[in-house]
Amino acid sequence: MAGKSKILFIGGTGYIGKFLVHASAKLRHPTLALVRESSASDPAKAAVIEGFKAAGVTILYGDLNDYKSIVKAVKQADVVVSAVGSQQILDQVKIIDAIKEAGNVKRFFPSEFGIDVDRTTAVDPAKSAFAAKVQIRRAVEAAGIPHTYVSANCFAGYFLPTLSQDGATAPPRDKVVILGDGKPKAVFNKEEDIGTFTIKAVSDPRTLNKILYIRPAANTLSFNELVALWEKKIGKTVEKVYLPEEVVLKTIQESPIPLNIVLSITHSVFVRGDQTRFEIEPSFGVEASALYPDVKFTTVDEYLDQFV
Repeated sequence: MAGKSKILFIGGTGYIGKFLVHASAKLRHPTLALVRESSASDPAKAAVIEGFKAAGVTILYGDLNDYKSIVKAVKQADVVVSAVGSQQILDQVKIIDAIKEAGNVKRFFPSEFGIDVDRTTAVDPAKSAFAAKVQIRRAVEAAGIPHTYVSANCFAGYFLPTLSQDGATAPPRDKVVILGDGKPKAVFNKEEDIGTFTIKAVSDPRTLNKILYIRPAANTLSFNELVALWEKKIGKTVEKVYLPEEVVLKTIQESPIPLNIVLSITHSVFVRGDQTRFEIEPSFGVEASALYPDVKFTTVDEYLDQFV
């Protein structure tokens, strides 16, 4: 581990956080995870923490409501990666303050891992949720903290097992509902690969003060292409029901929380094409699979095989 950046994770027991922590340990970085004392009494979280320990991760106790614990943890790391949940996005100002106070951090990765929030045309309520991430980006920049933002796009484990069909438990074999005309392209990445690409970037000068886009060509498909791929695998044609954008927008307005949030995100991704409607310019971003061609990532094609 000599010469490897020491990485502190805040929010590491969360959905994407687990994959980031394990990727760090697997790539032999000295890995620290700041967890709440109360996590030990939550069976699911306790199991995650035991998994961390088995992987050689150092567990530190503290949380965002205990500023001293954040500063103490930050002082032990070269890189800080936040994977806090949506309810705590704005609480990351405390991490920013702690990084400034500690003075030793070489890179900060705020909690992102989805769409590029500076280049989205999302409607509310997703628009407001993304605005909080934008606010944190500007705070990081104003503080002069070296940083990398990770735009990992769609989590494969969230979208692909059901082809994003509401209420489904498996990919559809008879009928599929498609938002809009199904032509805009989206990006689907396996969570373990998101972890690997993120950790590869922690000390890379090419990702400093840039957005790391995880946008491999093999995982960039329109919804129509995704359905066609699935049809080929199961050897049959499924009925396609297209929902015009005005119907999607009306449904978002009429749906309760959290369905309206989910719908507004899928509208941004699949109707507006917000993940791929712009070119990645060297002035602001880099693409992960191009930077790290040695990473053998799982393609959408390979991922869908498990459901056939």
